[in-house]
Amino acid sequence: MATTIKVSAQLRDRINRGAAERGITAAGLIERLLDAHERRQRMEAFGQAFRDADATYWDEFWSWDVTLEDS
Repeated sequence: MATTIKVSAQLRDRINRGAAERGITAAGLIERLLDAHERRQRMEAFGQAFRDADATYWDEFWSWDVTLEDS
């Protein structure tokens, strides 16, 4: 099902130009851009969780790392 969204003429032209450059529809471009944006958000959240890991996490991580090397 298609729907209409209101965007400025400038934005519409940018979307259409970007889509034409890639040989896809305007909807296809928007979908790709949104997919990339959502993936970037997930990766940023993962990175933040990784940076926020406390000493307990790292102690367990290194224990498993050593255990896996023993196999």
